Amino acid sequence: MKYNIGTKEKPLALKTPPGTSAYTMHIEQKDGKDILVCAVGKTVLHYNPAAIADLHAMLKKHKDWMELGSADEQKPAKEGTVEAWGRSGSNPVGGWYGLKKGLRGRFGMYLPPLLEALGLAELTHEAKGNKMRAK
Repeated sequence: MKYNIGTKEKPLALKTPPGTSAYTMHIEQKDGKDILVCAVGKTVLHYNPAAIADLHAMLKKHKDWMELGSADEQKPAKEGTVEAWGRSGSNPVGGWYGLKKGLRGRFGMYLPPLLEALGLAELTHEAKGNKMRAK
């Protein structure tokens, strides 16, 4: 993995775009493959690490601010948002970047701050309706 995201012992500390909740991210091996592990309190979500480069490439192509539109897996994602792209059949992985059935959503909440921390994107940090764009 070319990004310095941290380990289970020393994860990367992040905050949600509004700055209201803290969570961590790190890379871990599962079944011989790297996965992104997002720990939000006692909830643990898994994401495909390809999401980092793929989201950055999509934002560069988009060339403008894009609404995050975070939503749980069970709720529909607003069209034209980062969340909708993160579960779309037309993205590079052909669907969900979330790997844990039932907890595949919230892509638009937890991946954007990671890209910001890695210097790949910038985010707005409002109470609601946050957006991001590639750097």
